[in-house]
Amino acid sequence: MSDYEKHIYMIVFPTNTLVASQLTPEKFGEHYIMGSTKHFSGKVIFAEIDINFRNDYFEIDRVLETTTPHSDGSPKKTKFISSYNVLEHIELSAIKRIFLCTRNGKVLPIEPAEYTAYNQPGMIRIYQEITPLETLVATNKDQRAFGKYITTETKSKGAPKICFTQIDFNIQNFFENNKNRDIFHIDLPSVNPYRFYDCITELQEKPDKTTKTISLGSLLKDISYKFLRHGFWFSDGTELRFFPMPSEIELENKYYYWWKYVR
Repeated sequence: MSDYEKHIYMIVFPTNTLVASQLTPEKFGEHYIMGSTKHFSGKVIFAEIDINFRNDYFEIDRVLETTTPHSDGSPKKTKFISSYNVLEHIELSAIKRIFLCTRNGKVLPIEPAEYTAYNQPGMIRIYQEITPLETLVATNKDQRAFGKYITTETKSKGAPKICFTQIDFNIQNFFENNKNRDIFHIDLPSVNPYRFYDCITELQEKPDKTTKTISLGSLLKDISYKFLRHGFWFSDGTELRFFPMPSEIELENKYYYWWKYVR
């Protein structure tokens, strides 16, 4: 019987679960998209967790012990470890890589990197919280400040840890294109353009207001990966783990097998 390497994967989107598997990341992503009847359609984001990571909240050793090949010798595809409060109990340093899956099962690996970008103060950005929250937020906080705010400075709209991304959306163009129009239009699916207008206006006119909730649902199921700006952040207070999106040139030259399906 084949001796397959065991892996621990954390699904980040569309759910937040921890699973054991004998599939490689590429095969795991393909299985989740194409081979699993539990996930019928749509993109998937998951992370590879250090195989040596342990937390008493999870029964990792017990599940890994039973993650064995089937009787026909084929690898065990998924063995659930936990489906509740997963990210909250994961050390950010244990997140080795993340993987973005297209609707047809192509998988893009992203390595972590230090987040060194200079952030323009006061600039309004649009963040999509991914897990454990799914709120679309407008804020004048940069990525470091936003992650810290959500995980340590607010209980009503926060969580102990958060994964989020930034939506690449030109706010100035939105205002210019809707000037003097009776019916507003916005190029963001399932977003009320009037609500968006009011949120941005309030942030601009009230300096003491730093965040506004645009909508409660996630845009990730409907928008292309190309509308995500910079990458993905996992935050726990002042700790930030960043996974940068490859540049468009790198996507075209190195990951064209993936990029051609998301444009």
